[in-house]
Amino acid sequence: MWNGKMKAVTFSYDDGIVFDRKLVEIFNRYGLKCTFNLNSGIMTEANYFQNGDVEVHRMNGMGLPELYKGHEIAVHCLTHANLTEWDDDTVRNEVLLDKENLERMFNCKIDGMAYPYGAYDQRIVSILKECGIKYARTTGSTCGAATPSHLLTLDAAMHHSDPNAFQYIEDFLALAPEKMTEPKMLYIWGHSYEFEVDRNWDRIEKICRLLSGKDDIFYGTNREVLSPFYGK
Repeated sequence: MWNGKMKAVTFSYDDGIVFDRKLVEIFNRYGLKCTFNLNSGIMTEANYFQNGDVEVHRMNGMGLPELYKGHEIAVHCLTHANLTEWDDDTVRNEVLLDKENLERMFNCKIDGMAYPYGAYDQRIVSILKECGIKYARTTGSTCGAATPSHLLTLDAAMHHSDPNAFQYIEDFLALAPEKMTEPKMLYIWGHSYEFEVDRNWDRIEKICRLLSGKDDIFYGTNREVLSPFYGK
């Protein structure tokens, strides 16, 4: 399946927040890969919001190709709009312009996306197909590792803050590939600023430490893990 392996781990983090710098350093240190979902229309450090006592700033575009090198960039819509609230042409504008901007900025092909606010309906799914999007992550959860399916309404295994996260990881690590009849993906998502707000950067460190360096696991970006399932 994945270079002959039946198990895969991938991460997905949203919004292009300044705390991505610390998160990327952690992923790189453990040899893990992530997909970062960006909003090119509001990509400026002047754009920020308050979460608790933390000022959460987005990043300026300069230097981002170097920062995210080795990881994947995907669409998160031009202005982080709730697509279900807008007409078809505005939805296309949000998706296609973000896709085109990011492809130009990062000099890469982009066919993945994460729904802003996790909001979608079947009208949105149809428009994504027209825009060349092959997979799109929701904010839903499969509550542990699962075989990839329904790629345009893709649920992750869990948000990193899930109270059962470490049990899901333990169950995934315990899977014996020789006994598996289907490939299993452990897909973890979130926002880097949440670690700062919750004062728990040690949580992602522990997650990475537990999952990294295993011979029976494929470590890839969302696209690398999901592309074998395109068209299925």
